[in-house]
Amino acid sequence: MNSDRLKISLHNLDFKNPLIAASGSFGFGREYNELYPIDCWGGISSKGLTLNGRDGNKGQRIVETASGIINSVGLQNPGVKHFIDEELPWMKQHDTVVLANLGGSCPEDYLTAVDMLNETDIDILELNISCPNVKSGGMALGIKASVAHDFVKQVRAHCRKPLMVKLSPNAENIIDMAKACEDAGADSLSLVNTFKAMAVDIRRRKPVFENVYAGLSGKAIKPIALRMAHEVCHNVKIPVVGIGGITTAQDVLEFMMVGCTAVQIATGNFTHPTIGQELPQQLIQLMDELKINHINEVKGII
Repeated sequence: MNSDRLKISLHNLDFKNPLIAASGSFGFGREYNELYPIDCWGGISSKGLTLNGRDGNKGQRIVETASGIINSVGLQNPGVKHFIDEELPWMKQHDTVVLANLGGSCPEDYLTAVDMLNETDIDILELNISCPNVKSGGMALGIKASVAHDFVKQVRAHCRKPLMVKLSPNAENIIDMAKACEDAGADSLSLVNTFKAMAVDIRRRKPVFENVYAGLSGKAIKPIALRMAHEVCHNVKIPVVGIGGITTAQDVLEFMMVGCTAVQIATGNFTHPTIGQELPQQLIQLMDELKINHINEVKGII
């Protein structure tokens, strides 16, 4: 169910609602489309792409925590060319905004991939400088504001699509990082990605993950993600898309109230596989209860 009361605009693109399926939790939408029509989403961010396909990390990849999950998938994906040839045409058949999430291991690979994606009909390029599961590239780029600024500036010079930069909560200073990316030419920001975390196998007396550290997501991170979204929204002029533990209509309104233009839902797709179909109606019901005529009425009121 969608309603004019939920419509938003981002980068002059019309979203039927502020809900975006986050990268890494939704694949390219094919599996979820077997459960419900995925065009009920305002937008879908692709599986994290790299120039060349990746097998991802070895060993165990996911551990359930008390209120979320820790993942060490390692950007497994079929590569940008496969995405362009096979996945993007299928995604564009559905009435939803398509974001291509791009990661990489070195700036040269990023820039080559950006040049390729420029020639497609993706709607937004979401630049992942924050993945905590890759030993090189993303993590380093997403930690220091000065490094991120120089890199985003390089990408901006190549990118002909609206450029959304996805920030890491593990940055030295999230406000400085956001302002640096804005100054370098980002059109919008999405935050936060997963928090650096760890799990231990007490029987094997070893870390669960072969890379030792991995990324924590889910409801456990929501209060911290909300705080970071609030800080960033009040320190940049470009739109912000909130991410982190969002599973309910109340969660969505909270992120909108602190200033976010839209939200992304990640782990919620695992715990509630039909969340994308159910949330729009739940949002309308909550808005009726709170006497909110349009979702944008509450944007940034806190």
